[in-house]
Amino acid sequence: MEAYVFAGLLLVSLGTLVVSTQDVFRNFGAGFSPFSGARGLVSEVSGFVSGTVLAIRELARLREEHAQLMERVARYERVERTAAEINQENARLREQLGFSHEMELRHIPARVVGRDPDNLFSALVINQGTRAGITADMPVIAWQGGTQALVGKVIQARPFESLVLPIHDSNLFVSARLAASRFEGIVEGQGDANADLLMRFLPKRARDEIIRGDLVVSSGLGGVYPPEINIGRVSNIIYSEHDISMEVELQPLIDFSRLEFVFVIETLDATREREEEELAAQDSSPLEESLLAPDAPAGGI
Repeated sequence: MEAYVFAGLLLVSLGTLVVSTQDVFRNFGAGFSPFSGARGLVSEVSGFVSGTVLAIRELARLREEHAQLMERVARYERVERTAAEINQENARLREQLGFSHEMELRHIPARVVGRDPDNLFSALVINQGTRAGITADMPVIAWQGGTQALVGKVIQARPFESLVLPIHDSNLFVSARLAASRFEGIVEGQGDANADLLMRFLPKRARDEIIRGDLVVSSGLGGVYPPEINIGRVSNIIYSEHDISMEVELQPLIDFSRLEFVFVIETLDATREREEEELAAQDSSPLEESLLAPDAPAGGI
């Protein structure tokens, strides 16, 4: 009997299992398609590709914007450098202009524009010539480092430019004196802009009165260079018991590697001639006026 009951319960359980399994397969079949998985994969791949393409485009746009910004920054830096250079140039020009206004000597401002290749790069080329009133043998000075100093003299003048022989050239000689002790000598160059100048023919008794750092100026002898133009400072004293005179080496006050602006000034002879002409013109004026004045009446009415 129990065996029949067990068998019946087993059959009922199997039937229930079959029915429930059919519902599961029926629901699964209703929600599943052979292409649904492929569609999901394609969708995911498509989304990844689209995102990658958009990211690449965004990266390219960012790179382009970065390049534009860098170019703008570089342009601003160039403008800033140009403005700084203009300010420095204006400062140098104002300094030169102030010195020009303070000068009592007649002068012609000029700018160094090159060096003469026919003179072993010694002569300086300036941008003023005979059209501006420059002639040969006119002295040339400059304002540099807060002081005026001798540069050299004009050796050739053309209509729009001139050649200047600098004081460091071995062919230039300047009558000079020590500013403090007033001993006189001749200053000459050694042919090198980086070398010291030589002041020769100093009396040997000057040895005890010369010290390093003494200022040397032009003496005005010879009629070319006005007196009291700074030349250099004593850097070394050369003395020998066997020589009849002594020498000193001078460090020039002009740094020729930084020389930009110069002033060409009148020679002493030209200044004297001009002053004599002005005095003569002033003296002759009263006489000319009396000769040109109408005659006064001889008697009354």
